[in-house]
Amino acid sequence: MTTLILSRARVLGADQLVDIQVSSGTIAGITPASSGAAAADGHSPRIGAGAPEVVDLDGRWVLPGLWDAHTHMEQWALVRRRLDVAPASSAEHAVRLVRDALDSRAAEGTDADEPLVGFGLHWATWPEPPTAVMLDAVGDVPVVLLSFDLHSAWVNTAGLRRLGVEHPTGLLLEDEMLPAEQLDHPSGATLDRLVHSAGQAAAARGVVGVVDFGMDDNIGAWRRRVRSWDGLRVRAGVWYWDLDAALAEGLRTGDPLGGAVDAPRGRTGGLPGRPARRPLVEMGSLKVISDGSLNSRTACCFDPYAGSDGPDAHGMLNVPPEELQLLMKRATDGGLTCAIHAIGDRANALALDAFETTGARGSIEHAQLVRWSDVERFAAGRVTASVQPEHAMDDRDVAEGLWPDRTDRAFPLATLAAAGVPLALGSDAPVARLDPWFAIASAVTRSRGGREPWHPEQVLTVEQALEASTDGRGVAPRAGGPADLVVLDGDMPGLGAHQDYLVQPADPSDVSEALRTMPVAGTLLDGEWTHRVL
Repeated sequence: MTTLILSRARVLGADQLVDIQVSSGTIAGITPASSGAAAADGHSPRIGAGAPEVVDLDGRWVLPGLWDAHTHMEQWALVRRRLDVAPASSAEHAVRLVRDALDSRAAEGTDADEPLVGFGLHWATWPEPPTAVMLDAVGDVPVVLLSFDLHSAWVNTAGLRRLGVEHPTGLLLEDEMLPAEQLDHPSGATLDRLVHSAGQAAAARGVVGVVDFGMDDNIGAWRRRVRSWDGLRVRAGVWYWDLDAALAEGLRTGDPLGGAVDAPRGRTGGLPGRPARRPLVEMGSLKVISDGSLNSRTACCFDPYAGSDGPDAHGMLNVPPEELQLLMKRATDGGLTCAIHAIGDRANALALDAFETTGARGSIEHAQLVRWSDVERFAAGRVTASVQPEHAMDDRDVAEGLWPDRTDRAFPLATLAAAGVPLALGSDAPVARLDPWFAIASAVTRSRGGREPWHPEQVLTVEQALEASTDGRGVAPRAGGPADLVVLDGDMPGLGAHQDYLVQPADPSDVSEALRTMPVAGTLLDGEWTHRVL
């Protein structure tokens, strides 16, 4: 029985407005719009038991709901309450920001011994790397400043002491910095509330699902919160240090995580009292970080970083190739797909080697620097390039400084798409904002803040960017598909009512701004509103 009708909707590929019928969490039908279906205020009251609600969209665009293919939900939730040190242009500037924050805390009566955690450092372009001694100028309060890419942390002496870490410089890289992320973690209940709030904010931007790579017992965390979770679909990845436990339990990619089974086909999740038609929280992929990052100069490359020499001039591998292949083979044999972090071109080549050797299925996360010869290997192996276009805007200046002779193949989105490589767009939140419109804007324009497009030959079309943001649902709702939908409250640049929607407006800055500020009128998950301003 139809429970909701989205009347007079605009969808891609249709030459007229349509009515979208929703029933039991599924798109039951899409038909030409009928006149006079809705009341003058855009809604019709239910008439009798079971009468559908009719919402007049008045020509608004309806798209499949958006996904963010790479998030760290707990970290993203925590960032909202951490000190923003992204504006710091030098170590001295960062110290001033920390000192100001400590002064404000003192005025509020905060315990002077409570650690201060900041987020957003971009220290790779500073005149000199930061040290613990520099940060000691703020006093004996434990201070941890996390880099924006979560691959390094700057810690003062008091912070190192609190962490129980001895370090010669206080600039912790890669695995060294993992304890620093835990310094201000709240209790499970508080953290769950923060994550729930972050999920609500994502739904307000049209998001219906995320891939979450939480690092601290991710499976256990989602099982804890699944019974009260109703805002997004979640695929929860498992890190290699928890792989044994996942395999011992027999978990396979796609298995529901927790919740009562309330429907055929083993559907779970959702709020008590609501029929659970599809699992909201599912088992995801094995996650392995094979190399580092560009900004910490630890992404593993074939060629040295500009101005670097010595054993680490090419970056580093966090996991030796033989160990990576062993992990991927064990995951594959156990029914898990693989998500392998690889940023440097050598790391990408080694990850592709591992996919070919093990027969694993899944994705390479980031794929920021890729040899042209490896593009075809992505395509041949059907390895998804899970990319974060906003990183290209964050990293363009650093890349020109550290990879000056190879930025033509940095973030090569158009080349990957042209070769038939499956693409999935994400944010890597908190590295970038959990907002798919930011990723789409950067993919389509390679521009932000009015700057000239960076390597515009690698832009995606609007259609390509949308297809990479809907978890395989294409660019238009389809009858029989899940009623996970987003209703826009504005026009999308490059989209028209007919088949001419790939035409791009001329000014990339205008397009970028329009996409980043795209108003969302409503979001439906499993046929229920998770955000609505209609």
